[in-house]
Amino acid sequence: MEKINKMERSKQEQNIIRIVKGSLFAIILTFIFLFIFATILTYSNIPESTITPIVIIITAISILIGSAKSTRNINKNGMINGGMVGLIYITFLYVSSSIVFSGLQLSLKSIIMIISAILAGIIGGIIGVNFTIGDSP
Repeated sequence: MEKINKMERSKQEQNIIRIVKGSLFAIILTFIFLFIFATILTYSNIPESTITPIVIIITAISILIGSAKSTRNINKNGMINGGMVGLIYITFLYVSSSIVFSGLQLSLKSIIMIISAILAGIIGGIIGVNFTIGDSP
């Protein structure tokens, strides 16, 4: 009985580590994508009205990839694990931005970002659980 509890606890710890790694991977991807986008903005005439949608898309894609990566080797709970990746990511984003800008404001844009982060995480989790690397059809 004790051996089963240790194995179950070990699986839970591995799951938490996967979720945190997926969140960190998504954050790193976001920095890379935003750097590329900032470089493109510097040398082109993209209107300011497109910046917010592109940032939301970059965030969603990063979370989707991070959550798919974190759920790749598990066989269940992809929606929950992926959603957790999105939630951790967006929590980190808002906590760090509230520290930098000394205040947390909740606006329509913020709500859209939170919802898109969780949805992207859920979708990425579903993709990660169902499509593992090395699967043959």
